[in-house]
Amino acid sequence: MKLSAFKYSVGFLVLMFFCKASIAQNLVNGKKIYETKCLVCHQADGGGVPNMNAPLDGSSNVVNSDLARLVRIIKYGYNERVALDGYYYSNAMTPNPDLKDADIADVLSYIRNSWTNKASKVTTAQVLAVKKKK
Repeated sequence: MKLSAFKYSVGFLVLMFFCKASIAQNLVNGKKIYETKCLVCHQADGGGVPNMNAPLDGSSNVVNSDLARLVRIIKYGYNERVALDGYYYSNAMTPNPDLKDADIADVLSYIRNSWTNKASKVTTAQVLAVKKKK
């Protein structure tokens, strides 16, 4: 009895380790995507560019629960003037049709958990659900 409980505990710990490693890997991938596709406009600190590119750090649009809007913006782009937290931003966001669903989930998870942001991670299933509704 004690041996089986020990095996269960060890198995559980191994599973937790791999889950944590997977989440960390997703954030590493998200950071790489951010640095390649987002950094030029939104800056290394997520601060954006005044009157041009909206900030991602501390932005209500980034940490709120409207994941569908974020997925659509990343996948399909956005070409309208943005009002955000009392300021306006006018630079168009280019679409990213080459990003896979997992990549979108990873980059959103990275953005929503970087700098001062603390929000839930985004899953591939959530990205797929948004794309099905479009």
